[in-house]
Amino acid sequence: MLYPEFIQFFDDDIVSLTALMLMVNPECIDCSNYTDIAQVILSLYLKTQCQLKLHHSVMSLAQTLDYIKVAQRKLPRKVTLDHLTLKLIERKVARTIFNIKSD
Repeated sequence: MLYPEFIQFFDDDIVSLTALMLMVNPECIDCSNYTDIAQVILSLYLKTQCQLKLHHSVMSLAQTLDYIKVAQRKLPRKVTLDHLTLKLIERKVARTIFNIKSD
């Protein structure tokens, strides 16, 4: 669960994603299905962030996209923050791959 004490340890994307989710539906704060983030999803997010900052190859980023797709299929629909986080990193990776290929 995303406790207020831990928000300072998350990066801007996760904090913004959580804030937007709570602005759209304030009742989400009372339900752990909406505010929990699985360790595997957070690890995948951090791995992706490292790859993007270190300018990994397209092949490496494509493999990460495969991991994201597998995670999306395996997660139940009710874990909202996990799905939103996966969608966020999927778009970041896809945009980076597109920019690399168009250069």
